[in-house]
Amino acid sequence: MAWLPLLFAVLLLSACGSAPKRGATPAAGGVQVVDVAPADPIRANDVLMRALGLVGTPYRYGGNTPSGGFDCSGLVGYVFLDAARVYLPRTTGEIARYKASVPPRDRLAPGDLVLFGDKGAVFHVGIYVGEGRFVHAPSTGGTVRLDRLDGPYWSRHYAGARRILD
Repeated sequence: MAWLPLLFAVLLLSACGSAPKRGATPAAGGVQVVDVAPADPIRANDVLMRALGLVGTPYRYGGNTPSGGFDCSGLVGYVFLDAARVYLPRTTGEIARYKASVPPRDRLAPGDLVLFGDKGAVFHVGIYVGEGRFVHAPSTGGTVRLDRLDGPYWSRHYAGARRILD
């Protein structure tokens, strides 16, 4: 459970409103998320620390560096390559088709990729940090930020997850 201190720090830094009960977090579609321990907690911690360190970086379509800004898949690709030495495909659609285990929505682990879409098309990706929260680069004019899976927009568009750090 080496990732728990990091998760606690994330929650303290990103708290907005009351915290959910430990271990069971409301998520997309009213599903309770029970965070599971990552298979590789050291690399998961590295991924989370790198991703959280990029919060506030400007969004830029096609961006994939801290100095140039990020789009969602650029952020995910940069973080996994830099922190875990895992090369991921460049686009969200390719990431959605990436051969990796597919955890159920109610059993996400810190470091999992969370996917969002509509009508069978995946158009957004972020990194799950635990307790129902994820880091992502949301849109033009925005910055890399933390959001909740149970937020109105994200819960409606949740399209699955990929466990890269098995």
